[in-house]
Amino acid sequence: MRFFRTGVAAAGAAALLLSIAACSTGSTNSTAPATASGGGPSGNTLTVWCWDPSFNIYAMKEAEKIYQVDHPDFKLNIVETPWDDLQVKLTTLAQSKEYGQLPDIMLIQNNAFQKNVINYPEVFTDITKSGIKFDEFPAGVNGYSTVGGAHYGVPFDSGTAINALRTDVLTQAGYTVKDFTDITWDKYITMGEDILAKTGKPMLSGQAGSSDQILMMLQSAGASLFDKDGKPTIVGNVALEKSITLYKEMVQKGIYLEVNSWDEYIATLVNGTVASALNGVWISGSIQTAKDQSGKWGVTDLPALSGIAGATNYSANGGSSWAVSSNANVALATDFLAKTFAGSTKLYDTILPGAGAIANWTPASKSTVYAEPQPFFGGQPIYADVIKFGAKVPANNTGAYYYEARDAVSAAITQIIAGKDMTSALAEAQAAVEFAQN
Repeated sequence: MRFFRTGVAAAGAAALLLSIAACSTGSTNSTAPATASGGGPSGNTLTVWCWDPSFNIYAMKEAEKIYQVDHPDFKLNIVETPWDDLQVKLTTLAQSKEYGQLPDIMLIQNNAFQKNVINYPEVFTDITKSGIKFDEFPAGVNGYSTVGGAHYGVPFDSGTAINALRTDVLTQAGYTVKDFTDITWDKYITMGEDILAKTGKPMLSGQAGSSDQILMMLQSAGASLFDKDGKPTIVGNVALEKSITLYKEMVQKGIYLEVNSWDEYIATLVNGTVASALNGVWISGSIQTAKDQSGKWGVTDLPALSGIAGATNYSANGGSSWAVSSNANVALATDFLAKTFAGSTKLYDTILPGAGAIANWTPASKSTVYAEPQPFFGGQPIYADVIKFGAKVPANNTGAYYYEARDAVSAAITQIIAGKDMTSALAEAQAAVEFAQN
């Protein structure tokens, strides 16, 4: 879930700018009349930008059906827009002040949400007082789309992290899922060494040079790469240093298997190379492609960082939220979102089996659909469990330079694993982020 590279963005932006210039109405204020791209202040149609026909677009179409029950004239104009293209369009329209070309609603990756609102505030609508019940979403998820105490997005797909374990491998070594519940990383490593010795299987795997594992560990302790003012906190970040130390220990002890690509990572899960997967809940979709492993998996919470104030057993990786643009029919857009993604159990009951879309909206956990036992996971009602986990995930301040910091920390981790001093590697990472900010 990384940003597009600058060169690609610039080329796409230039092409889009020429297109906009050719068809522009000349309007530059956020209350411009409806255009082909946006809904404007009136009417019964909302235009939506999002990606993935089998997931996000499918969910929007189901939400449309639900809202149409009480609003039969309502329609959605859903424009399939891959994330990289959406980011380019948003940036270009913001820089050219062509706000009248924006849609009513657009899907924004969680880790990019604050960056966009901070850099382009004129693109977004503050929906804090819209009537949407934000307290029905976990604080950690709301935090991605909150800037200056104001809400700019409605959380959608869940990035809540899970610790998915091969129960047959654990049994072979004399353990159960319960042994891995509510524990620390220190205990996890001790058990991981024992399981490796008895079964020959490492506990975890991941892409070498990726900071995903580290950042999940960091967020679980309520820590971030930035302070509340958006300044990088890479140097002297005790939770970050602890996370990297534990990661390096796992790699050196053979508990964590580093691979070179995403495909290789997925292969370690479905081919039975490792005993577990620790990632956003969306990884369960990949796990379940291994039909021969049905009934051999269980899910629990994450290990916590010992000795770190505020450490928890919960974190997240990924996810996205719906934003209302400054060109929107705000009343209609917020009412639609309030009665669907922020208010309809029926919607989430439909899109869970239909697309594997797991709710961030906590009332969905009371649904009978979410409470259904999942045969692949040994009959465990994992989706109800995941919503409960999500409610306990600490907020993560991503700031305007999250991806620059993420890349810098990834480079530092590679150097540290290779033997470089942690203090100097993290100092270089912080300097790189500070340079990007200036």
